[in-house]
Amino acid sequence: MSVRVDGKKSDEVPQGPKWLSGLARIAKGPRPEKVPAVVGTVAALVGLLNIASGVVPRFRLSRAHTFAEVLPGTVTQLAAAGSIIVGILLLMLAHGLKRAKKRAWQAAVLLLPLGAAAQLIYRHNRPGAVLSILLFIYLLRHKKSFAALPDPRSRWKWVANLILMGGVSFVLGWIIVGAHPDQMVGDPSVLEQIEHVVWGLFGFEGSIRYTDHVDYTVGYSLGALGLVTVATTAYLAFRPEYPAAVLTDADEDKLRELLDKHGARDSLGHFALRRDKSVVFSPSGKAAVSYRVVSGVMLASGDPIGDVEAWPGAIEQFMELAKKHSWTPAVNGCSETGGEVWTRETGLDALEMGDEAIVDVADFSLSGRSMRNVRQMVKRIERNGYTTKVRRVGDLSAEELETVQKAANAWRDTEEERGFSMALGRIGDPKDLDAIIATAHRDPEEGEEAPFGDLKAMQHYVPWGKDGSSLELMRRDRSADPGMNELLIVAFLQAAPELGIKRMSLNFAFFRSALERGGKLGAGPVVRIQRAVLLFLSRWFQIESLYKFNEKFRPRWEPRFIVFPNSRDLPRIGFAMMQAEGFLELPRLLRRRPAAPKPSGLETHVGDPAEVTRAA
Repeated sequence: MSVRVDGKKSDEVPQGPKWLSGLARIAKGPRPEKVPAVVGTVAALVGLLNIASGVVPRFRLSRAHTFAEVLPGTVTQLAAAGSIIVGILLLMLAHGLKRAKKRAWQAAVLLLPLGAAAQLIYRHNRPGAVLSILLFIYLLRHKKSFAALPDPRSRWKWVANLILMGGVSFVLGWIIVGAHPDQMVGDPSVLEQIEHVVWGLFGFEGSIRYTDHVDYTVGYSLGALGLVTVATTAYLAFRPEYPAAVLTDADEDKLRELLDKHGARDSLGHFALRRDKSVVFSPSGKAAVSYRVVSGVMLASGDPIGDVEAWPGAIEQFMELAKKHSWTPAVNGCSETGGEVWTRETGLDALEMGDEAIVDVADFSLSGRSMRNVRQMVKRIERNGYTTKVRRVGDLSAEELETVQKAANAWRDTEEERGFSMALGRIGDPKDLDAIIATAHRDPEEGEEAPFGDLKAMQHYVPWGKDGSSLELMRRDRSADPGMNELLIVAFLQAAPELGIKRMSLNFAFFRSALERGGKLGAGPVVRIQRAVLLFLSRWFQIESLYKFNEKFRPRWEPRFIVFPNSRDLPRIGFAMMQAEGFLELPRLLRRRPAAPKPSGLETHVGDPAEVTRAA
């Protein structure tokens, strides 16, 4: 049908005023993909109101609390501790609802009718009960929107925690209730004491009364026990999935076949063989993406492995798996080509995060003024009696390899191993015999302790295609002379032609371009501020030290990118990246590690005396 709109012919029916179409959209409700976010936001708001009513006494008399009376799940005539418990539970549940978790939906569907009944029985709040039922119906109607799979490993942990913590809390609560017999009003029976404990754990006021304000002590103590039980149970029930690594021997063999054919494309390709990573393959099997899930972020590293034409298939499998589990997809350290493919195929965004230092063996020389400092340091160390050896791992004897492995572990200065995107996590594996080890030696002096003989420093390089190597690990004896790292890098580059190596990936410099531009004459205020921030962060992460160390060898710089869904996800992705690399550690009670063999040798030390890591 054709109609005239503004004097022109059109085949579309006019939609009417904008306000009318807006009302129509409101009437239809949010799009299906927006339902979890809406429900989660409402649950979070109600949770915050509950916490505020429990923490801030005056809030219970404010207009905001009067408005909160009609919201599902709000608490009025409960103890402050009970209000805080409900608030925390709703906040934890809100996170699961926003991530479209099926388990969170099940919990909400179970809790909302109970909440409605509680409001009618204890609060006589009909509007709140009605809204609870309406939200319950709304969740039932949009059941298909909450299909994200739960964590199979925590399926029974939250149940066990509820039973054990609940039992302990009940026993402690009973002791607390009976610990003040002189302040009890009357002589309550054992049944009344049990009833008082149960109501107190849920935040309600029991039937027992005390004198001298002991009511507050007992009430808040019981509420705190209930809070601990509910908080830990909710965390185990709704925490993001962090599955164990599933890099099977068959997967590793497939990855090695792809690396044999296409490994020269990306210097980070060999790090996909870390055994605490998982992998998804394209339908054709010609490409793969390695990843690890950290705090609900599905974090890939480097470019996809394999044929570039098959990359879209592997990326599609990666995104489907992320959607299935409601993980946030992200890529750490992909190349410019990889970033273009990721953004084109997924609609994600990309941000330059730094540069990789690559040294071409044919162009490297110690001569010239620019290499003066490195040349003088190497000559000084050699005069002090140090010698070097550069060999394939397969050329080391069993005793030499064992000594290197023990020394690498002993010289690690952190309790936890570090690394994810640019570290392999093992030395001397039978499948990695083509890796290269550079070692520095000096005969021990008389009376000097030498648990590893004359070994004073070591470096480990993994294959980068047929004619390249990537620096994976640097370790040295703290009693050795400064400059061991420079000595071994130079030794490697000088021995590289005999080993068939034409290029070497040295290190990754975080936000190198900002550091370089900010230090130049005429740099603008924004660039100067960026540089100042990076220099400040270098106190902890030594970003500048890593950049300056790499610059000594006059490398060429290749940009690396992070790929992410939205800018608001960057803080969460950054936190997950720092966890994966080992820079941030959660408390042991909250930490969740993939079940994988303990790596040996992830941390990389460069520069003297500053220590930094390859995965800055």
